[in-house]
Amino acid sequence: MTPCRPPVRRAPIVSGRSFRVAQALAGVFVATVIAGCAQPVAAQDNWWEGITGFGTPDFSGRRASLERTPPKQDVVNDLRPNEVPWRSDEMLIAMEKAIETYHQIVNSGGWRPIPGNRMLRPGDDDDRVPFLRRRLMATGELPRNANATSHSFDHALEQAVIRYQERNGLRATGRVDQSTLAALNISADERLQQLRLNQGRIMELVQQPPEERYVLVNVPAYQLEAVERFQTVLRHRVIVGRNGRDTPTLKTNIRALNFFPHWRVPDSIARLDVFPLLVKEPEYLDKEKIRVLQGNFNGQELDPRSIDWTQADHNVIKLRQDPGPQNALGLVRIDMANEHGVYMHDTPLKPLFQQRARAFSAGCVRVQDVFELVEWLARYEPGWENPGQVQAVLDMGQPVDVRLTRPVPVYFAYITAWAEPDGRIEFRPDIYRRDGSAMFAEVHDPDAPPIPSGGLAP
Repeated sequence: MTPCRPPVRRAPIVSGRSFRVAQALAGVFVATVIAGCAQPVAAQDNWWEGITGFGTPDFSGRRASLERTPPKQDVVNDLRPNEVPWRSDEMLIAMEKAIETYHQIVNSGGWRPIPGNRMLRPGDDDDRVPFLRRRLMATGELPRNANATSHSFDHALEQAVIRYQERNGLRATGRVDQSTLAALNISADERLQQLRLNQGRIMELVQQPPEERYVLVNVPAYQLEAVERFQTVLRHRVIVGRNGRDTPTLKTNIRALNFFPHWRVPDSIARLDVFPLLVKEPEYLDKEKIRVLQGNFNGQELDPRSIDWTQADHNVIKLRQDPGPQNALGLVRIDMANEHGVYMHDTPLKPLFQQRARAFSAGCVRVQDVFELVEWLARYEPGWENPGQVQAVLDMGQPVDVRLTRPVPVYFAYITAWAEPDGRIEFRPDIYRRDGSAMFAEVHDPDAPPIPSGGLAP
């Protein structure tokens, strides 16, 4: 059977904003999925030796006496580097090229898994290093003219591992730890299927009616982009829901900005998080300035010492946190109507943004440098046209609610694979296991920095 080929574009897209192009691409996508592809040829034992730069493996057992280097500090630089939105024809074109690349890899036999489960790190001289070299050559993190048979984990290989980790949303340490090894050993065919799945997700976004301004949160990528006139003008790191408290996929409108908000603790958080905590730490309410109310969030205030927290009923007892720097919502809440009761907001736990994996919340989205986003959201509102108005409100220190006369559309999307216009292909862990394979899920990293303690998690 002749291996299937990705569709050939017959005419270039003149504009990255063309809705008709998205419809045409949708037809191609559906046709490709229905038609299917021929099975890739079996990986041959000597397939890798056919790549330029491969030579005879060294099985002498020789080990270099290089000193093992300590792990590098992970510098988080995970925001996308260009103005192309995820929701764009340019992204769909880049995805087509990525799928074509992975077709070629799959039809050539894919790559071999790296054996064993022991960590590999700079300075090692190990029989498994040639497997690592060949794996990284297959996807371009290591140049094709590199020495594929060397057993030495040298500086060039370390840099290649860092490039791979950054392109896969992993801690960029240069070491092949358990999470990195698990990602490396996902097969080429599984990655191809993941690209196709996410091409469909992006297609659905592009097929939405065009909008002048909107916000898109890519949950597994832990970042937000604000788009105006089809170009990304702001990008922010975000914190999203942890597994079991998933941030939902949705489309709605941002309708208001609440400065110095009260936090009405949701019943689910009160029942699952706060009530059990108060059994062990009753002083937590005073420390966090949380009031106990009867019946509803405007009800009579109760003495928390009179309550048996092991028997507390969230239908009767409500919790409300006073505004201020200790507030779980920070100093501003971005209100958006939706059936899930989620929203975006500031946070007092800003060190969390320095971690690469940021699934820590109870479903809402915390935004780094949120006041830049708030200023952009409000810029067409009367009295908010000039920069500095947000800071003026913060300086006043009093609650202010701004209802937007021009609500801004917002999308919470779930995109775990995409391609950049320069050809770089990116993958992210499938944190909620929506991609259909356990292989894509995030592997626990025992060496990851600890989550800072304190505070609640809306």
